[in-house]
Amino acid sequence: MTRAELDAIVEGGESDQAEFKTSTGQRSDGARAVCAMLNGRGGFVLFGVTDMGEIRGQEVSARTLEEVVTELRKIEPRALLNPDTVRLENGREVIVVRVPGSGGGPYTYEGRPYMRQGPTTSPMPQEQYRRLVLEQMHPVARWETQPAHGIDVMDLDHAEITRTVDEAIRRGRMEEPGTRDPETLLVGLGLIEDGVLLNAAVALFARENRLLPYYPQCLVRMARFRGRDKTEFEDNRQEMGNAFSLFQRAQRFLREHLPVAGRVVPNLFERIDDPLYPPAALREALANALCHRDYGVGGGSISIGIYDDRLEISSTGRLPFGLTPADLVRPHPSRPWNPLMARVFYRRGIIETWGRGTLKIAELTEQAGLVRPEFEESAGEVIVRFFPLGYVPPSRVSRDLSPLQQEILEYLANVGVARLGQIVSELPSEPVARTVTDNLQTLRSLDLVELRGWGQGARWMLKGFDPEVRRKED
Repeated sequence: MTRAELDAIVEGGESDQAEFKTSTGQRSDGARAVCAMLNGRGGFVLFGVTDMGEIRGQEVSARTLEEVVTELRKIEPRALLNPDTVRLENGREVIVVRVPGSGGGPYTYEGRPYMRQGPTTSPMPQEQYRRLVLEQMHPVARWETQPAHGIDVMDLDHAEITRTVDEAIRRGRMEEPGTRDPETLLVGLGLIEDGVLLNAAVALFARENRLLPYYPQCLVRMARFRGRDKTEFEDNRQEMGNAFSLFQRAQRFLREHLPVAGRVVPNLFERIDDPLYPPAALREALANALCHRDYGVGGGSISIGIYDDRLEISSTGRLPFGLTPADLVRPHPSRPWNPLMARVFYRRGIIETWGRGTLKIAELTEQAGLVRPEFEESAGEVIVRFFPLGYVPPSRVSRDLSPLQQEILEYLANVGVARLGQIVSELPSEPVARTVTDNLQTLRSLDLVELRGWGQGARWMLKGFDPEVRRKED
């Protein structure tokens, strides 16, 4: 390392990738920082620089370097770490340990794992350490490649296997095998290895009545809630089945329960009904959840929650390989947690492009005029959250709302503010003024609308609506 490179690192200050130690007397703390950086994005540990960024250096002998190397050897597994030195004008030297990132591991120092949180080194929680170990073992010991338990080829849906192969051939994603024998087809799909049926085959093709007791996680939970929380159900279902069956049932549930968002096209005076959420984006989100969830969690599932103001699709598991929710809406490496299952979904035509599932979800929602969906990792689940194209009047608050009341709310959402006469004349059901007035007062008592002004200047609007914001947008 050159002096200019050293100055550049020090100028940036301590961070998750830079740690300063005044001397090698702090080499134990320095080795912990090295361990933490190995478990993170890598970086530099400098001996001879104060925590305030003053480059002092120290006397460095062959013994000094050997002491640093000895300390670094307490890190397991062994990493390629070769301390370097930079000579200063005062004759002293700064020892530089360059730390590679994202390679092997997880790493421990004296038997304990460490992590970086900004400029601080701290012990890594055991749960995070276990996850890193699992990710490291993932290529050879993941759930989908383990032998199936209590199920054989006869317990699978042979018709679904045949449909998958036929569709893969039609799309040019598989060569014609010359047979429709289920076992031969499964071998071709990589779902039988050395004559042993794999878990992936069960999750993809098992008959519903053969999943219990060994595969309770082949489950989708679906609910339509009344309102914006989980207090009341309008519909609540749990369906068990293989991935293709669950994919179809989930889409059917969405079709049954998702309303359309109405809008009036200016100058045409015609009402256009659009899907509340773009079906292609929801389909992609479901496929993504089925392919990438952690099936190793026995009590896990896919969950769908429809609320008055949003739709959530969640799946058991965490984002693997260092991915964050923010990474999901920008280009990122394709490393599916269940590559065998993802490959079958691709051949079936459910997944069209490798590594772009979450990007495609974001693109489809934006093309439909929605805000980008939210991605979140919380409580052992990965959640994608969609928001509707426009205002959707609630069907229930503290009481059921009538069709006329929902009609009034939708009209006010479209126009912003309106006089009573405008509301009466524009509603499709053509109610009388007195009826509209009574229903507006009911909505007002429910805190859904408000009245501003008096007499001829009185205007109705949704509760909390800001006319100034609407004028700026226009």
